[in-house]
Amino acid sequence: MQQQRDKIPTINQHFTVITINVNGLNAPIKRNRLAEWIKKQNPTICCLQETHLTQKDTHRLKVKGWKTILHAAGIQKKAGVAILFADNVNFKPTITIKDKEGHYILVRGKLQEEEITILNIYAPNSRAPSYIKQLLTEMKTQIISNTIVTGDLNTPLTPRDRSTRQKMSEEITELNHTCEQMGLIDIYRMFHPTTSEYTFFSAVHGSFSKIDHILAHRTYLNKCKRAEIIPCMLSDHSALKLEINDKRYCKNPTNTWKLNNTILSNQWVTEEIKEEIKQYLKENENADTTSRNLWDAMKAVLRGKFIVLSSHIRKTERIQINNLMLHLKQLEKEEQVKPKAKRREEIIKIRAEINAIETKKTIQRINKSKSWFFERVNKIDKPLANLI
Repeated sequence: MQQQRDKIPTINQHFTVITINVNGLNAPIKRNRLAEWIKKQNPTICCLQETHLTQKDTHRLKVKGWKTILHAAGIQKKAGVAILFADNVNFKPTITIKDKEGHYILVRGKLQEEEITILNIYAPNSRAPSYIKQLLTEMKTQIISNTIVTGDLNTPLTPRDRSTRQKMSEEITELNHTCEQMGLIDIYRMFHPTTSEYTFFSAVHGSFSKIDHILAHRTYLNKCKRAEIIPCMLSDHSALKLEINDKRYCKNPTNTWKLNNTILSNQWVTEEIKEEIKQYLKENENADTTSRNLWDAMKAVLRGKFIVLSSHIRKTERIQINNLMLHLKQLEKEEQVKPKAKRREEIIKIRAEINAIETKKTIQRINKSKSWFFERVNKIDKPLANLI
């Protein structure tokens, strides 16, 4: 009886939805950066647009901890949308509708014992409002009370969604009317009715806009707790995050420490370790201490030193990126109010600096993974030894 009770799964009443236009994932380094970004954000549901992958490339979207992947793509490497579900919610799809050109995907299934429908859209650049209106009309029977619509709609839904405060076109007005009839509400605008924050900068028009959206059925609003825009350096779009319900379930994983060999490439780190070894031997090497005890104790001391140095390096990098992000955010706010070419150049320079730091870290993680596999690969001498 006790064993049966132990097997009953814990239902997580809190989950998050993130949507982001990734602007192409054909580069391995960018896919690795995206995977690390997803792990950091830890969403329950992650909606991607513009994957630029074909259907047979779906395996390239794999992220540890998000093995359920639903991907819609065409035969060419353009458009492409995907939805990733976290392993800890055990999502079971019952209905899946995919666009053959990779502009939308609709999924319905059981999430934490409750039915949910996700419609992920990447609208084409031309006549986007008309496209979305037609799509929503065609999906009318699928859009019910548990529906969340996410994606890059390529359309600002309100005048506040543009830095230029242009009047809404007739197409956008008709789209808003269709959303209203279907009971779909812009969640971000509901939480931030007067905020001027954007997800995309158009270099061609020199303007900011919020063209990425999360819409939900009006009956779902009481479950929505928070919505925010999250900067993301790996794409030219920012991400949108929605938190649903307020009960959190946290499980602290246990980690086994292992030396990160990449820190040894820093000259000052090797000098610190050499000095630590000298100091340790000076204080502990004597006739009363066996070589074995001396070595075992030194390993513990060096481990502690490496942990301190690694923590210092991570903290320094984190502070550097945070300072750059704060400076970038301030410059972008100033640029939205009063555009200047010189300021825009500085924004591009800071974004490039952040990308360079994150790319370097990603390359280090890739090399670490390669080393791990090389150490454990079935070397040629093993099968030969078995034959002898």
